[in-house]
Amino acid sequence: MKRQGLMYGIGSFAIVGGLAYLLFGGLSSNIVYFLTPGELIAKGASAVDASVRLGGQVKPGSVVWNAQKIELHFVMTDGKQEIGVHSVKAPPQMFRDGQGVVVEGKLGKQGVFEATSLMVKHSNEYKPPQDHADIKKLEKSVILENGGSQ
Repeated sequence: MKRQGLMYGIGSFAIVGGLAYLLFGGLSSNIVYFLTPGELIAKGASAVDASVRLGGQVKPGSVVWNAQKIELHFVMTDGKQEIGVHSVKAPPQMFRDGQGVVVEGKLGKQGVFEATSLMVKHSNEYKPPQDHADIKKLEKSVILENGGSQ
């Protein structure tokens, strides 16, 4: 009977120890933090080469897309600070000037954020066109985008 109780005790200790390790030690190296450009810049040299998630807006007029090289450059801002972002992936369809975005990656030594992932933030609200003219304009743009003619 004592032996069975000892085995349960050792098993429980191992489970609790494993969970404690995951919560306090093992996960800390894999956590990706969400920062604004101002917060990232404020970290100074300690931000270089650290995996982070950066959120802000695309500065209007800053987007440079090279389709041949599949290379994207833009400036992200939080309204106070700005940081250059570079990505070698095609941007999402909804990506545009003034759009809220979240990028994941690392700040390079030259001060440019090297993005490995780019996500567009958008509203969950759907607003249908208010009049018939807007519907026809929308229909025409969808047909042209999909290779049709009108």
